[in-house]
Order: sequence, then structure tokens, then C-alpha cells
Amino acid sequence: MMGKPITGRSFGGCVRYIVDKPEAKILFAEGVRMQNSTTLTNDFNLQRKMRPELGKAVGHLVLSWSKEDLPKLTDKIMLEHAKEYMQKMGIRDTQYVVVRHQDRLHPHLHVVYNRVDNKGATITDKNNYARNIKACKELTLKYGYHWGKGKEQVNRQALNGREKIRYELYDAIKSDMKKSKNWKELEAKLTVRGIGIAFKFKSGTKEVQGISFEKGELKMKGSAIDRSLSFSRMDAQLNRNQQVQAYHNAREAHQPSLAQQLRETIRHDIHAAEHADSPNASGVVENLLNILLRPEFVPSAPDPVGDAEIARRKRKKHEAEQAQGVTR
Repeated sequence: MMGKPITGRSFGGCVRYIVDKPEAKILFAEGVRMQNSTTLTNDFNLQRKMRPELGKAVGHLVLSWSKEDLPKLTDKIMLEHAKEYMQKMGIRDTQYVVVRHQDRLHPHLHVVYNRVDNKGATITDKNNYARNIKACKELTLKYGYHWGKGKEQVNRQALNGREKIRYELYDAIKSDMKKSKNWKELEAKLTVRGIGIAFKFKSGTKEVQGISFEKGELKMKGSAIDRSLSFSRMDAQLNRNQQVQAYHNAREAHQPSLAQQLRETIRHDIHAAEHADSPNASGVVENLLNILLRPEFVPSAPDPVGDAEIARRKRKKHEAEQAQGVTR
């Protein structure tokens, strides 16, 4: 199960998008009339007037499940999970409408809610990113739903707007990280793609506390793109890349190349042939051909950094499997 919390300014545009879409099905409404998108919008805007200074009063949630979970999901079950998710996100005592869409292969629904609650207080959207991840993990474990396989499995063609740019940033940064050994190299590669880097420093010092990426008019924190793109994690990855490259460079410097070994062998055999009787010359030529044509096995260099990373991932996977077993 995956969730995407969004805040906006216009109830009209958001409601029309989710309600008037072909095959849209309203599953539930609280505090608003369900006749059509106009009545829904009017009711949302009426309560919104209690906090006229709140610009972004529109709350929009997109809840999605893997297509493998489709046999487990009915309208009733999806509605129950949506209400449970809202409780975990701190969305209570307010107007909302839940609508299921059928325009994708995977089951999903939309929730539009009023950030001005029934008493006129504002429902916070702070820490929505972290709370969303926590809520989705808890519900996925609780009901045994399919685990997603990361951003690499997301259909890029179906994205638009801010989310599309977020994945473009993710793909570009991840790709260039693999080929960079330091921040200077990474920054140069991203500049070619039209992506800028902005560092956040601790007040009055040169200590870096965070990082953001800019593309066009959009600026996003690294951790908002993906947790692996926080400054500390990226800095650690670049240091590992540098260590691995230094290890390989040191190994190559102390080990003669295959070409060098062949040159030495040929030089030695030619010298031997010059001081030998002519009948042995054919044996020298045959020996050279054997050297040049024989298969050469070059063992890969050990990667202590990579081995440590593999061990860490195995340990994390084992801990996750244990946690899933306990939850079930």
C-alpha cells in the first residue's frame, strides 16, 4: 500500500478531477452532500470560510495498492483502510469524500478533505511525508499486502507535474552518483542535465546540514525526493566510491598488466632464439603462439566496501522479515 498526501488551494478543481472522471465511484462522504461535484465544492467552501486566511485548505490523498492485491480488495475494505489511514495521519473531525477510480491497472482511491475542521481549527500538514510512510508500512504489514519494489518499478509515463519532476531528479541523481567520486564531479554531471545543487549550512559555520536540488522553478530537498538522497547518505556513498576507486588504482599500480607480461615473455624468447640453433626456432614460435592464444583468467578484485554493503542489506532484509512475522 502506498499513499501520497497533497495540499492545494482550489476545492473546485480537485473535486471535479476525482468525481467527474469516467467510472469514478463515490464510496463515502462525511459532512458534504454527494449529489455532484458542485454541491460537494459548495459545502467544502462553506466550512473553509471559518479560516479565510488559510490559503491551502484543500487536503487530497491518493491511496494505491499493488495489482497483486486486487483479489483482496472490495469497495468496503478499501474504504475501511482509507478511514484507518486518515486516523493515523491525524485527519479527524472534518468533511471528506472518498472516491474510487478504475483508470489504472492497480486499485486506488482518492480522498478530498477539508483542512479546516468542524470546529474551525487547522489540520496540520507538517511531517506528512514521514507520517505517510509510517502509516502505509503499518497497514501493509497488518493486512499482508504486497510490498512495493522501490521507485525503479514506478511507471514514469503515468506521472505528471511535481511528481514527474521528482522522479526525473531521482533517476538523474542516482545515475550520476554511481559515476562520481566526490561532490565536484557529481555537481558537474548534474549541471549538464540542468539540475542545480544547493547546500544548507549550520548557522555561522561551514558545516553542511542538508541539501536541495533545483530543476527549472522547482526546488526539492534531497530527503523529500528519496531518503537515500539526504546529504549524509549521499556523502557516505561518494566516500565509498572514492575508496573503491583508490583500492583499484593501488592494485593496478602494483600489478603488471597482461600486455606487459607478454612483452617480457616475448623479449625473453626472442633473445633465446637468437642464441640457439635454427632447429629450435620453430619451438620458440610455437611457444609464443601458445602464450598469445591461451585463455587468461583475471580474478576480480575484492571489494571490501561492497561486501559490507551486501552484508548490511541482508541484515536489514532479515530484520524486516522478522518484523513482518511478528506483526502477522
